[in-house]
Amino acid sequence: MSKSTLFDKVWDLHNVGTLPSGQTQLFIGLHLVHEVTSPQAFAMLRERNLKVMYPDRTVATVDHIVPTENQVRPFADGLAEEMIQHLERNTKEHNIRFYNVGSGSQGIVHVIAPEQGLTQPGMTIACGDSHTSTHGAFGAISFGIGTSQVRDVLASQTLALSKLKVRRVEVNGKLLPGVYAKDVALHIIRKLGVNGGVGYAYEFAGTTFDKMNMEERMTVCNMAIEGGARCGYVNPDQVTYDYLAGRDFAPKGQQWDEAVAWWNSLRSDADAVYDDVVVFDAADIAPTVTWGITPGQGISIDENIPMLDAIPDGEKETAKEAYQYMDLQPGQSLVGMKVDVCFVGSCTNGRISDLREAARVAAGRQVVAGIKAFIVPGSERVKLQAEAEGLDKIFTAAGFEWREAGCSMCLAMNPDKLVGRQISASSSNRNFKGRQGSSSGRTLLMSPAMVVAAAVTGTITDVRSLLN
Repeated sequence: MSKSTLFDKVWDLHNVGTLPSGQTQLFIGLHLVHEVTSPQAFAMLRERNLKVMYPDRTVATVDHIVPTENQVRPFADGLAEEMIQHLERNTKEHNIRFYNVGSGSQGIVHVIAPEQGLTQPGMTIACGDSHTSTHGAFGAISFGIGTSQVRDVLASQTLALSKLKVRRVEVNGKLLPGVYAKDVALHIIRKLGVNGGVGYAYEFAGTTFDKMNMEERMTVCNMAIEGGARCGYVNPDQVTYDYLAGRDFAPKGQQWDEAVAWWNSLRSDADAVYDDVVVFDAADIAPTVTWGITPGQGISIDENIPMLDAIPDGEKETAKEAYQYMDLQPGQSLVGMKVDVCFVGSCTNGRISDLREAARVAAGRQVVAGIKAFIVPGSERVKLQAEAEGLDKIFTAAGFEWREAGCSMCLAMNPDKLVGRQISASSSNRNFKGRQGSSSGRTLLMSPAMVVAAAVTGTITDVRSLLN
């Protein structure tokens, strides 16, 4: 059983009590809501004549359903318009802070909370979205929850949860040029499996993570859920504090000094006990691309799609399904595979550092004719920052569409969808069947730089060949 890890410390600090089921009633410090999983939860409160217990601990935005091309209200999609209206009404009724389209602070929920300093070390955070694990990059314990749990947090500011085991996932060494945090995430999931983290919290550690900036750490924590872990986190350090300093909701003055001292005390102790430890070498990680229908079906760009006899018995049926669905052959290389759509964005890779690296590859190059390529910033603030740096001009000059903030084609609950059997090079987090809007569309996950490389060559290409 784990002991003296950050997870244990934060869990114990937020433990309200033990329920008859044996679960912990855990206090939630920050509740993030959006338009998809909240309408039913608010309706449940209404049915029971309940109010939101701590509205000041709840923050809302709209992200999944917002169009990224034409945001004139009412939205062209009637259901999307209905959902945003519900959120507008619910947040007003319960006096909840709401970052609406055009507010200057709207965006993907897992982008806006960190960039405003809402996400802080030592917090427990919940949101009705799988990728809430993102916030663990700050040394927070953050969970994706379902609609009934959204209701519970709104009504009681607590969740009934079973305590997780803790696995330390160490990556050591320097990442080679052309290898990014997204590749680290895909490599870990590939090695440990999409179910390898079930029942665990992942503590990401090692010299590779020490050298990562906060946005890179967020990328890896974002995808912890894709490896089956309920949450992932990184111990807070000076990198964390430098990122948070001066942000809207970060402590100021003497309170800042006191907060940093407390945050440091939450770090996993040197003699902390873990339920499991795995270690990876950064030198073994190359640009990584998924070939199948789960994030765990990935390969280095230097490798070929695995032969069936190289796949563990428990994964063979999924592999057969993936070969057929993706129209790929065992032993085939992905290099040179033609693509139809190239998407840079999402809560995984829609931050300013992602766009800077994408622009570095796009500069002076042109999107191949016939390819739909677009860039979707993760928030209105990211969009303004990118425009201030001239990144939008680099993208549009290269033939990319420059869009408004939103989830976009990550999950296609908006007009950004694949059509038919189109193949997408995507910087998002899931490559499930139908994930990007077409029941037969095909998705290959990769870093933003690799997506741009695909757009300007027309095929899956090793981005290292394009970098100076």
